[in-house]
Amino acid sequence: MSDLPPVGRDGWRTVGIASASFFMVSMEITVISLAFPEIREQFSAASESALSWIFSAYNIGVASLLLIGGWLSERYGHKRIFLTGVSIFLLGSVLAGFAVSSEMLIGARVVQAAGGALQSPSGLALVLAAVPPARHQMAIGIWGAAGALAAAAGPTLGALLVEAFGWRAVFLINIPVIGVALVLGRRWLPDTPPSPGTDDVDLVSVPLAGVGVGALVLGIVQGETWGWASAAVIGSFALGLVLVMAFAVRSSRHPAPLFDLELYRLRSYSVANIASVFFAFAFFGWLVPLPTLIQSVWGWSVLTTGFAIAPGPLMAFFVAPPAGRMADRIGNRLILTVCGSSGAIGMGLFIINFGAEPQYLSDILLPSLFIGVAAGTGFSQLVGAAMRDVPPHQYAMGGAGRTTAFQMAIALGIAVAVAIIGRPASPAEALAAYEDSWLVGVAAYGAVAVIVAAFYPNKPVATA
Repeated sequence: MSDLPPVGRDGWRTVGIASASFFMVSMEITVISLAFPEIREQFSAASESALSWIFSAYNIGVASLLLIGGWLSERYGHKRIFLTGVSIFLLGSVLAGFAVSSEMLIGARVVQAAGGALQSPSGLALVLAAVPPARHQMAIGIWGAAGALAAAAGPTLGALLVEAFGWRAVFLINIPVIGVALVLGRRWLPDTPPSPGTDDVDLVSVPLAGVGVGALVLGIVQGETWGWASAAVIGSFALGLVLVMAFAVRSSRHPAPLFDLELYRLRSYSVANIASVFFAFAFFGWLVPLPTLIQSVWGWSVLTTGFAIAPGPLMAFFVAPPAGRMADRIGNRLILTVCGSSGAIGMGLFIINFGAEPQYLSDILLPSLFIGVAAGTGFSQLVGAAMRDVPPHQYAMGGAGRTTAFQMAIALGIAVAVAIIGRPASPAEALAAYEDSWLVGVAAYGAVAVIVAAFYPNKPVATA
């Protein structure tokens, strides 16, 4: 007989709706990677620089708006902002699916990003409010499993959709899932009152945070295209740093800050967020460039490549829920140490095994399963570890701060990997460049294990 409190029907409904929406929002980070060649062909008149914004606009938009989304959720209620975000994301998906120009598609991606930035922190807050505190890690495990499966399976799903229906399907597939989540959310999600003290928030911090974070991410994602030493990239970093520093100063002095920096005095929150940065850097720096390597060195088709990398995401999906249940009983530290260690082993196996001749079992399947374990434990339990001691009235704010750092790390991981890989002239050069990139991933995953094992406070979680 379990000594943990049960999760009622309303709680399960909330977890299910929030997880389904989080799945679709997370999938947009990676699903477009294998649709990009068809998009380039469709809009052949657009420059490569312009086309890169189809990918970049979503990452920049989400990262720059998350803190604002967290505040709006606390100010107007989690359900209201969640449903607003889902509706905006649905609109963006429709616009993207029927885009008639590259400019329209870029604009639609910005709309999608705005919706994702609203629904991500509010959805997490709804999940945490709907289940007993002693079951938070389990609930986050399910919610995180949806995000892990979506982000990791994005290339596979993208390959299937593009092969069967064309590139527009990677956006139109959102419509039925998000539509159902919207209808059921209006009916089943619990009403949530605004958090106290959010009426007089520091509005000056809104543009400081939004533009500051956006400028930093812009510099990261456009560094390879514009040149890391270009005036545009240096200017973006300089502007971002100045605005983020001004935001931090105002937040430390204002009685009602947009983001409460006191959250970083919680050791669980600060340590887990630092570990999350290394995790996102390693995982997405590996995943996003991988299909290009398989296709260029092995000559596999888009569809075959998609299926080849599918076992890792499936492993993540099956690992995340039991990892959450285990964390309810033993805490997060051991599980996240396994996360970092498994990821480092997987990346190391890629370095050792991957060669010019296709050997699927040893070169992709085995290392991908280790990285799948890392993804299944990391996506969910890094969230649970960060949110463990956050007060209930700051769930959305804490989730937004954590996800902002995560999104910036995604952009940085991809940018660093692309910079290391460059444009190899031969398969041999490609293999050498990817091995260098994977070595950085080994170090980043190792940092996750060391940081959590050494510094995360593994006090027992609440039981009521």
